Amino acid sequence: MQCVKVLGGVVGAAALLGLGIILGHFAIPKGTDSPAPSVSVPQDLDLELLETVMGQLDASRIRENLRELSKEPHLATTPRDEALVQLLLQRWQDPESGLDSAGTSEYEVLLSFPSQEQPNHVDVVGPTGDIIHSCRRSEENLTGEQGGPNVVPPYAAYAPPGSPQGLLVYANQGTEEDFMWLSNQGIQLQDTIVLTRYGGIGRGAKAVNAAQHRAAGLLVYTDPGDINDGKSLPNETFPHSWGLPPSGVERGSYFEYFGDPLTPYLPANPSSFRLDPANVSGFPPIPTQPIGFEDAKVLLCNLQGILAPAAWQGGLGCDYRLGPGFQPYGIFPAGSQVNMSIHNRLELRNSSNVLGIIRGAVEPDRYVLYGNHRDSWVHGAVDPSSGTAVLLELSRVLGTLLKKGTWRPRRSVVFASWGAEEFGLIGSTEFTEEFFSKLQERTVAYINVDISVFANVTLRAQGTPPVQSVIFSATKQIPAPGTSSLSIYDNWIRYSNRSSPVYGLVPSLGTLGAGSDYAPFVHFLGISSMDLAYNYDRSKTSARIYPTYHTAFDTFDYVDKFVDPGFSSHQAVARTAGSVLLRLSDSLFLPLNVSDYSETLRSFLQAAQQHLGALLKQHSISLGPLATAVEKFEGAATVLDQHISTTQKGTPDPLQVRMLNDQLMLLERTFLNSRAFPEERYYSHVLWAPRTGSVATFPGLSNACSRATNTGAGSAAWAEVQRQLSILVAALENAAATLRPVADL
Repeated sequence: MQCVKVLGGVVGAAALLGLGIILGHFAIPKGTDSPAPSVSVPQDLDLELLETVMGQLDASRIRENLRELSKEPHLATTPRDEALVQLLLQRWQDPESGLDSAGTSEYEVLLSFPSQEQPNHVDVVGPTGDIIHSCRRSEENLTGEQGGPNVVPPYAAYAPPGSPQGLLVYANQGTEEDFMWLSNQGIQLQDTIVLTRYGGIGRGAKAVNAAQHRAAGLLVYTDPGDINDGKSLPNETFPHSWGLPPSGVERGSYFEYFGDPLTPYLPANPSSFRLDPANVSGFPPIPTQPIGFEDAKVLLCNLQGILAPAAWQGGLGCDYRLGPGFQPYGIFPAGSQVNMSIHNRLELRNSSNVLGIIRGAVEPDRYVLYGNHRDSWVHGAVDPSSGTAVLLELSRVLGTLLKKGTWRPRRSVVFASWGAEEFGLIGSTEFTEEFFSKLQERTVAYINVDISVFANVTLRAQGTPPVQSVIFSATKQIPAPGTSSLSIYDNWIRYSNRSSPVYGLVPSLGTLGAGSDYAPFVHFLGISSMDLAYNYDRSKTSARIYPTYHTAFDTFDYVDKFVDPGFSSHQAVARTAGSVLLRLSDSLFLPLNVSDYSETLRSFLQAAQQHLGALLKQHSISLGPLATAVEKFEGAATVLDQHISTTQKGTPDPLQVRMLNDQLMLLERTFLNSRAFPEERYYSHVLWAPRTGSVATFPGLSNACSRATNTGAGSAAWAEVQRQLSILVAALENAAATLRPVADL
């Protein structure tokens, strides 16, 4: 049963109708409900106040937040997860540093857990069925934190139960190309157990590919060559360094979509229609289990068969062979097979989002959202608690200014703690489904700070092009951690940069996929979004992510000793996110630069012309209309920039400012087409949907051309290429129309 709580007393009994009423209430000032600020609200960003906020963000407080957040495992919907819900509410209700209001909403969602009565296990069995080797069922208790009763054993969430048994085959990263290569070598995959390593593609895709090639089960491990720069000995890894120890196992969701599996496109309220779990798409088709690299070494280093290609070799200290089956004269008897016994179960659980709101003084119906998920696989000190620790410190500083009456934002600020993200971005997706129209109409931008610190070297920012300028502006004013006199911006550009035809050398802004809670905001709602974190120097390590990711070794001490001693990088992220948030909430004109989309569109167009133009011409398909649409957008963006610049120099009336800001805010929505990618769930953004084609251009066009390449003229595949081109042209022309003067119909 759904339970909704609203705290703070500003909404009254009507709040029982849900968080929609909270947001709706703040959208329209209501007489005595509106605050009476003790100081006048500035008409634009107050740089002095911004400096005050930067100075008050405290690294030691962030450290103590992290200690509290990560002291116990807090898997989604467990008692500790719910205790953290109460902690957030308590902080956001605090009479001296709280917000205007705080509330929770629950969704009834389908999650997946391993059976406590029948633990999952993986064994090597001899020809007579006797067990020769058993893989670890839990990680080694190295620090006293890996063996508690609330530490969930390693498992593949949403993998089905089953007990397959078969010869072992090594399939590298489990991509479709990897499986095709094995087939071309004549290696039989039917009824085998396939061993793959993490990386290359998503977890769920590995299981799908294995099943398509008729494998019976899937094992996945993290290779030390991919995460530890080849270091694999116990004295080389945690707790002696930040490296993944041999028993470490990456847990994770193997569900291929995001949101609650039973209620796609609907909020998971008790009254919502639900799919039959037996008919849900996106679950792994075969039993799947992750294992540590110490067990993977026992299996992989004893395989028979031909030598794996050089690119498939790793850091286990042996030659990787393909199988099927083990060497007849090795440690396993001839004919030994791998047996998997998987007992995962699906459960409906109530998962909570927590929202804290600061009502805007001038434009309360415009929202700047700042979010992170709360749930973790185990202690989750890096993922996600490093982000929540920053979130709590930023909300404390802003809440204190609010309670003192020295500040209130121009626009409303909404802080969010999402539930059940690790199972597939569930809390944030359900929120966007429930408040779809309101969020699309009123949200200025979404700031995501999930893992705030992967490591302590440089900023890593991802986002849609309009947010590039506000991130650059913020980081130029904040000192980088350490002893240098560089700004975060200047330090960032040293480690990750690109040459812009407009600005010259600038830091690289990454694109947004679906790795965190920004996904439903950008792909489903079309809201300008960003993700901020501190990262490592990628030229110094081959690690695909921080080594203890999703393991029981991701603890407070791990962060304190190895990831960010002193917590200066956490403080840097707090300052960056805080500066960006204040610039978005308080600036008279929204600091979203729509012209930065022109560079992206032009680069996509040039890639299409260079790599696809000749092929399309053979099929009488012209890129001319697309080129014209890009030119229209560039022209409209330039004119709007000039109009804003001219208006800023004068004394614009509020309606004029509002109209221009709405154009900036709504641009991202024009790139949505809900029918562009019918095979994808929630992906509607024609510029940032998943790209499977090899050409780095508009994803729909790249994917369609890739599928059509080996088909005949006039085929349905080439018709789809033409459809995708038409979708792009229409989107770009609508985007240009949105940027033109409002009165210009």
